[in-house]
Amino acid sequence: MPASLRLRRLGYRLAYRLLTAWWFVRRPDAEGVKCLLTHGQEVLLVQHTYGPAVWDLPGGAVKRDEPPLTAAGREMAEELGIADADWQAAGTIHGRQSFRRDTIHCFRAELPSRTVAPNAAELAETRWFPRRALPDPLGLYAAALLGERRR
Repeated sequence: MPASLRLRRLGYRLAYRLLTAWWFVRRPDAEGVKCLLTHGQEVLLVQHTYGPAVWDLPGGAVKRDEPPLTAAGREMAEELGIADADWQAAGTIHGRQSFRRDTIHCFRAELPSRTVAPNAAELAETRWFPRRALPDPLGLYAAALLGERRR
């Protein structure tokens, strides 16, 4: 792995630790998105280079005054190189994680192929799984959106 990639991954891990400390102190309300990407009967799951070592749906934070649908498109372009998808609203999840009170806006899209371009600094692994054979452990919000009761 190139030194520049190792350094960028280290930056993500450091930023996540600092944010976690900030969340512990502030206990903020946070708004984010999760995207359920499918190709036929397969679901795309990711493992981030920071945070808990779980399989999760791709997503991220909603910026101030940013519509959630815009955030979903931006995050998928940044994380996976997906420029255009036919996003459908898939509900909202409320929960608590990492000392935050989260509102997670969920979207789904069927992709025409399994080809994605993962951001190697942010994503340690990206893999397609059959819907009937999802891996352990699943992230809290991924499990909720996928209807899994494992955690």
